Order: sequence, then C-alpha cells, then structure tokens
Amino acid sequence: MTDLLPITKIPRSGLPGHALVVGDPDRATAVAELLDDSVLIGQNREYRSYRGIWREVPVVVSSHGVGGPGALCQFGELAAAGVHTFVRFGTAGALRDDIADGDLVIAEAAVRDDGVSQQLIHPEYPAFATPEAVLALDRAAAAHRSRAHRGVVWTRAAFSPMVAELPMRDYLAARVIAIEMELATLLVFAGLRGFRAGGVLVIDGNATVDNVDPTAYDPHRRVVADAVAAGSRVALDALVELS
Repeated sequence: MTDLLPITKIPRSGLPGHALVVGDPDRATAVAELLDDSVLIGQNREYRSYRGIWREVPVVVSSHGVGGPGALCQFGELAAAGVHTFVRFGTAGALRDDIADGDLVIAEAAVRDDGVSQQLIHPEYPAFATPEAVLALDRAAAAHRSRAHRGVVWTRAAFSPMVAELPMRDYLAARVIAIEMELATLLVFAGLRGFRAGGVLVIDGNATVDNVDPTAYDPHRRVVADAVAAGSRVALDALVELS
C-alpha cells in the first residue's frame, strides 16, 4: 500500500479538517494562489489538491471535476485523510430572472437529481446544508459586498437534455433558484457521515429555458471571472469561520 490514496493521490492522513472543493482543476490552482504557504499535495485525472493557510487556518483546496459520481470519490478520500468540513465553490445557472450573472447563490438545500446519491440512501433523505455553513457564507458575502441569494438549488446529473423532458417547470414553480451538478452529492455525503458542508455558487447564465445545445454555454465572460475571483475569498472566509 502506498502513502497516497488511489483516486486523488493525496496523502492518506494528516490533512487539515477544512476543505474548499471546486470543479475545475485550474480554479483549484487559482484559489490556492491566494493561500499562504500553498503546496500541491496530489494530482490525478481531474483531481488537483493543495494545502495552505487562510487567515491563519490550515485548509485544503481540491478539484473534483464534473458530476456527482467523480466528486463523491474525492469527498470520500478527503474525509479519509482528515477533512470534516466542506464548502463547495462552483458555478451555476440561475432559475430566477432577478438573479444576474456574477451574483452568488448560497445553498440551503439541494434537489437530489445528481445521479449518485440515490445509490447511497433512500430518495426521501434530504440534501441539507449545515446551518452554520449557510450563515457563515451569508456573513462572508455581506462582508465582501457581494450580491447573494439564499435558497434551494437543483443538482442535476445531465448537463443538457436529449429525449427525456426535464421537470424544469415544476422546479421553477417550487422556487428552486439555481441549477448545478455536484452539490447534492456533497450534502448527502456529509449528512450521512456527520460532517459540516455548504455551498456557494457563482451564476454564469440563466437556465430557465433549458438549452438543448451545450455548445451555446458561455461561462468565460469577464463578469463571471470577476465574480469567481471575489467569490473565492467569500468561500474561504466562510470555511475558516467554521474552524
């Protein structure tokens, strides 16, 4: 047995208890550059992980790629190595017209349409954010003067529809405010393990009309990039408040 875990190739033990998890490996690198004493601790496939210091608190920043199943592998290995508090920082599509590109969404809970948590526990089990994490993210967003919205997000496994009709109208009627691809998996995993977890998402478009052409998606705009840079600090501040 090596000293590294098999999927993420991070050390098997000794990691800080607090982790910021993101989808994009390059985003993990960008966030890690904000930390003091940042060092790469593991890299394999879509998984890139760093440890460092934020406001005198040791943290991990790690990428999990796209989708719940792969992300679950990362969450499990981070937990095995010592992490017990998770904040997911990513992007999402808005499901309300008053939520603009570059706004933040702070998740209070998530719709479990992620394609993997149904294989962990019965579908009636909720995907809930830890209340302390929600409040910490709320305070951090206010401190950074970031425009933020709280509510339920929809975690969906399919990036875009094909033959099956997706229940967009139902979730709009239910006042779900944003859609993304991994958060419900994290919240269910954390709930089952007794960990703390939350999520904050940068809005990179409006998804109220689901686009059947995924190539029309354009998250690489200045308003999104600026919000991701600012949101990184919001997410890190909230993470260390939970220490």
